[in-house]
Amino acid sequence: MFNRYLPKQKSKDEGERPFWISFSDLMTALMALFLVVMSVTLLAVTKKVDQEEQRKINREQEISELMKQIKIDSEKWSQVKVDENTYRIDLGEVVRFERGQAAISLDGQRFLREYVPTLLKVYDTSLGKQWIRRIVVEGFTDQDGTYLYNLWLSLERSRQVVCALYASPLSDTSMPLSSNSEPTSLINSNHLLEHGLTEKERVAVHELFLVGGFSFNSSKASKEESRRVELKLEFWQLDEVKPDKSGIESKDFGKCP
Repeated sequence: MFNRYLPKQKSKDEGERPFWISFSDLMTALMALFLVVMSVTLLAVTKKVDQEEQRKINREQEISELMKQIKIDSEKWSQVKVDENTYRIDLGEVVRFERGQAAISLDGQRFLREYVPTLLKVYDTSLGKQWIRRIVVEGFTDQDGTYLYNLWLSLERSRQVVCALYASPLSDTSMPLSSNSEPTSLINSNHLLEHGLTEKERVAVHELFLVGGFSFNSSKASKEESRRVELKLEFWQLDEVKPDKSGIESKDFGKCP
């Protein structure tokens, strides 16, 4: 009369097929997901680094093209030596100085007005506009005299290079440009018209050229070779912000005192 209730027996393998995955399986899945995320991240970072390296390589190649073009264009003047690695231009014996003097010879100044437009022509190209930042005129002296005196003298020599580019024709053509005299013409008016800088070139010189004095640092083998000026090209870095140069055309060029 009493019925006994017996619980239903579970299948033997029911516990071996749980609905929830085990903890170890969960960790394995998370590890796999982590590895996938890390792989994608590493690929993205590597791609970005490769792009930056390629930009640097492209910059160096394009600057090399500019220097190579300058070297080719400078072959017209046998005394000019262009170093494509240091971006320096040795103007040679035509722009050398007497001991303690900053005056540039008539031939030297005539040469400067003929040669500098070659550099400005390269600057006026698309690559030149993109990369050429400035051209520094570096003056040097021999080791005679004190450091500070030669620092002033070397700076004066580099300044006279820029003065030669802006020189105006005067009736007296016998005197070279000197820091101790009034501005003088180095050649007659007809020659100046033939080799003088155009207005556009004058503006470009204003934009590009800076002067620097290096005293008797970087002396050459002889005193005569040490008394010189060199041109050093400087280039923009990647993503460097370029200053606004508007209004330079309206500035008066002035005269060298």
